[in-house]
Amino acid sequence: MADIILEVRNLKKYFKTNRGTLHAVDDITFTIERGKTLGIVGESGCGKSTTGRCVMRLIEPTSGEVIFDGVDLMKLNTREMRERRKDIQIIFQDPFSSLDPRSTVMQTIAEGVKVTGKYNTAKEIEDRVLELMNTVGLAERLINAYPHELDGGRRQRIGIARALAVEPKLIICDEPVSALDVSIQAQILNLLKELQDQLGLTYIFITHDLAVVNHISDDIMVMYLGQTVEKAPSEELFDNPVHPYTKALLSAIPIPKVGAQRERVMLKGEISSPIDPEDECRFAKRCLYAEERCRESCPGLIEIKPGHFVACTKFGVPQA
Repeated sequence: MADIILEVRNLKKYFKTNRGTLHAVDDITFTIERGKTLGIVGESGCGKSTTGRCVMRLIEPTSGEVIFDGVDLMKLNTREMRERRKDIQIIFQDPFSSLDPRSTVMQTIAEGVKVTGKYNTAKEIEDRVLELMNTVGLAERLINAYPHELDGGRRQRIGIARALAVEPKLIICDEPVSALDVSIQAQILNLLKELQDQLGLTYIFITHDLAVVNHISDDIMVMYLGQTVEKAPSEELFDNPVHPYTKALLSAIPIPKVGAQRERVMLKGEISSPIDPEDECRFAKRCLYAEERCRESCPGLIEIKPGHFVACTKFGVPQA
C-alpha cells in the first residue's frame, strides 16, 4: 500500500477583486507518496504557486482539506501550524529577494537551526550550519558573506540549506531554477535529487518548464486557469499526453539535436477570464478540438489509465 504523505482534497482559493471573484485555485485534488516528487506545471497565472502556498497556509485557502502525515492542516490554529511548518518548507523562485540582505550566510541558516531546539551552544549551531553548507555545496569560506556578494546559484544553495535546517519532510520548490543560468539550473536540480535520495525528502516541484519537471518528477500535474487538466506519471505523460493543452506544452520543448524539430501545436483564441468563470471547459476557447458540449459544463477529472487522469470531453470524459 502506498505511503501517502500529503493528500489535498478539493482545494480552492478565491480572491475578491473590483471586477468579481478570481478563481486562482479551483477544486484541486491530488496525493503525493512519501519520498516522491510531484511536478506542477502550467503557464504563468495558472495557480500553481498559489497551490503550493495554500498547502503550507502561507496563503489561507478558501476551502478544502490538506492532510499532511494524517493531520488536516486546515484545522490547526496559528501556534500548531507554526510548529507543523518545521515539516513543510519552501524554496522560493528568486534566491536574492527571498534572503535577508542584512544577514550573513551563517545568520540565515542558523535561524532555522535554532528553531529545531536540538542545538543549544554557539559551537553546536556553527557546526550544524557548516554541515548544512557542506551538504548543499557551499564553501566554508562563505560563512560570513552577504547575499549581494554571491551569485544566483550560491544564493539558491543558501535557500536550500535554510529549508533543510529545520529537517523537513516536504519541501515545496516554487520555480527554484527559473531565475538561474542553464548550467547552474542543472547543478541545482542534481543537488535536489541527491538530497532527496539521502534524506528521503518529498517534493512539490512547481515550474512552467516541462523539460525541467520531467528531469526531477515522479508524477506531473498540468494546471490551466486554476484547475487540473491532466495528471499522470512523468514517463506516461510524456509518452502519451491526452489533453490538448498538455500536447501544446510538450510540442514547445526544444529537441537538443541539430536540425531536429517537433511538430508545434499553435494555440489560438482568447484566454478565458479566471474572474467569475462560466461553467464550461476553460480551455475551450483555445482548443483545436472544441465542440458545443465543451461549452455546456466544466469537465471533471477521470482516470483513463491506472494513475493517468484527464479532464476533457473529447477523450471520453463525461461532463461533471
